Amino acid sequence: MGELAAVLSRRSHLKRTIAVALVVGTILFCINQLDVVVRGQATVMVWLKSALTYLVPFCVSNYGIAVATHRRGADVHKQ
Repeated sequence: MGELAAVLSRRSHLKRTIAVALVVGTILFCINQLDVVVRGQATVMVWLKSALTYLVPFCVSNYGIAVATHRRGADVHKQ
């Protein structure tokens, strides 16, 4: 588990996962919540959903890095 945390906290990986979260999260926010926010009808629940809109692509991107790193490590051990 410590190795996974070290991989995911690498500066290059964080830059990539944060960029993915910002781009994908913003697109999803615009699709799902922007109209409510623009109308001034955003509730606490809308803001919580908005936060999750950014958190989900961040987590998925990190999962992808974790799987790719694990597979790369497994391939090295096979040789």
